[in-house]
Amino acid sequence: MQQAKISLDKDHIIFLNKYQEFGFKDKSSLVRSAIEEFIKSVEKQKLVKSAKLYAEVYKEDSELRDLTNSAIEGSST
Repeated sequence: MQQAKISLDKDHIIFLNKYQEFGFKDKSSLVRSAIEEFIKSVEKQKLVKSAKLYAEVYKEDSELRDLTNSAIEGSST
């Protein structure tokens, strides 16, 4: 595993030193877990933004809505 040198505030160090209270075997595993959660959060934000953009396109494109409605009607018969 690669290492990285980072700087943290005093409050971050205090929190990091409580790694065992949060069920982690060491400080590194706590940091890795936090980064993974942040990655998931960023990916979710991207998906939400994308969904909003698609919804806006759908709202403004009557031809697309008609196509979607005809597909829905065709699948229910």
